[in-house]
Amino acid sequence: MTTPNGTNDTSLSDQINYDPNHLLDALIEKLHLKNDAALSRALEVAPPVISKIRHRRLPVGASLLIRMHEVSELSIRELRELMGDRREKFRISDKQFKPKPGAPATPGME
Repeated sequence: MTTPNGTNDTSLSDQINYDPNHLLDALIEKLHLKNDAALSRALEVAPPVISKIRHRRLPVGASLLIRMHEVSELSIRELRELMGDRREKFRISDKQFKPKPGAPATPGME
């Protein structure tokens, strides 16, 4: 959304506050781990996943967030706040639920 002064209303301050490194560092500290390699083992993900998240080339996905919750016993809200995600609601695009043109109809979804 564009504001009257022509700027984008995607909350630049939210983007500036987003820091997955803070989340990863907090998990390492809470779980008493030595480094990212130990964190990847604890979360049962490949080490490059942690590296890509740290370098902001990969977002923290829902399944990884759930795994972090299971391992750390921190709530999902606490984990999201640690990485600077303070959104109250999440919106899923309606495009995700529309069938592609020419795709066969899914049985039971008429």
